[in-house]
Amino acid sequence: MAASGIAVGINKGHIVTKRVLKAKPSNKIGAASNRTTFVKSIIREVAGFAPYERRLMELIKNSKDKRARKLCKSKLGTFLRAKKKIEELQVAIASSRRQ
Repeated sequence: MAASGIAVGINKGHIVTKRVLKAKPSNKIGAASNRTTFVKSIIREVAGFAPYERRLMELIKNSKDKRARKLCKSKLGTFLRAKKKIEELQVAIASSRRQ
């Protein structure tokens, strides 16, 4: 919503032009590089899954998704991390079925 130049109302405020700012380097934090994703895939291939991840995969295969999410939350700490991990394991299960 643009300011109208009037002191009252929903669009109140002085009319200004929006500055176009350069992207900050801190915006790149957390973005996975090609090298990092490659290294992580190699490690996953060599080391396999952790015991709790194998248990989660069994729960997912037996369509106990809610139980899997609850267990994963208790292991990882937050529900958002748990959902991300469950999604990752579902992709792993699907790829193992395809091969």
